[in-house]
Amino acid sequence: MKRIIVNEEINVPAQRRVLAPRRVLLKALTAGAMLTALPMSALAQTYPSRPITIIVPAAPGGILDQAARLVAVELAKVVSQPVVVENKAGASQIIGAQAVARAEPDGYTLLMGSIGPNAAHYGLYPKLPYTPADFAPVVHVISMPNVLLVNPEVPARTVAELVSLAKAKPGALVLGSSGTATSGHLGAELLMARAGISLTHVPYKGSTPALTDLVGGQVQVMVDNLVTAAPQIKAGRVRALAVTGLQRVPGFPEIPTIAESGYPGFDVTVWVGLMAPGKTPPAIIDTLNREVGKILAQPQIKQKVADMGGATIPMSPAEFSAFVRAEIDKWGAVTKAANIKAE
Repeated sequence: MKRIIVNEEINVPAQRRVLAPRRVLLKALTAGAMLTALPMSALAQTYPSRPITIIVPAAPGGILDQAARLVAVELAKVVSQPVVVENKAGASQIIGAQAVARAEPDGYTLLMGSIGPNAAHYGLYPKLPYTPADFAPVVHVISMPNVLLVNPEVPARTVAELVSLAKAKPGALVLGSSGTATSGHLGAELLMARAGISLTHVPYKGSTPALTDLVGGQVQVMVDNLVTAAPQIKAGRVRALAVTGLQRVPGFPEIPTIAESGYPGFDVTVWVGLMAPGKTPPAIIDTLNREVGKILAQPQIKQKVADMGGATIPMSPAEFSAFVRAEIDKWGAVTKAANIKAE
């Protein structure tokens, strides 16, 4: 093994005594650069080697939470590492999204992103603590329609009857939502804009607490994810007036669409998908996309998603990135046209 001799007199010409340190310095800088580059390369090859955390920026129980737990259970089996779901609700899902945007881009902290914090918020909030570049779209997980709900005490059984009631008493009906600029809030705002009605909006820190208050009568109207609302609809605790997609849902064929209830073209479809911090190595993004994609393609998982009233849409990271970009543009235009303001 060669020894490096420091501060020892060496009998070489003066010129060589000047040039030798330069060569040593260049070698040292090159070696340092190589060492700096190694961790990410090695990380991509050995990923994952420790637990992965999926942050859900909403309260437990909603579509984000359910999608995250569905993925976490199956992904843990595939990668032989624990996959933990952590709920970070608050500030219309901004707190959880910000936590991931600021996390190390190593693939061990992921976000279950959605239409709100990863699309509509950019046109709604003038100063967000993150930008689209702070996230790397990984894989689309679920898309599904929402459903327009009322408390059973509300004397409306159709969209038209709800609109008539709201016009007779502007602002008297209280609209609960899982948060500002979530798909439920956006769907309700679009209906208000199209119908020319006014509801008093009360945002919650997730779908579950809002739905609980709808059942209890503290709020009278809500647009919620079908997967969350389905048990309450079946139990008769809430009344479903219409779904927000362009097609009726196979599991609830009796519920019409808002489009066929007098508002042609009305379409609000919620989507959720995994996001990583923006500078996460492409090799890790590809690994996650491939493994989660395989999970979502399993017949039993597809059936579970269908039971939620949703569907999976296979996408590469590039395709999912283009999808998210289109959603940002779409909802930026919608929030501006509907004059939706952050609360």
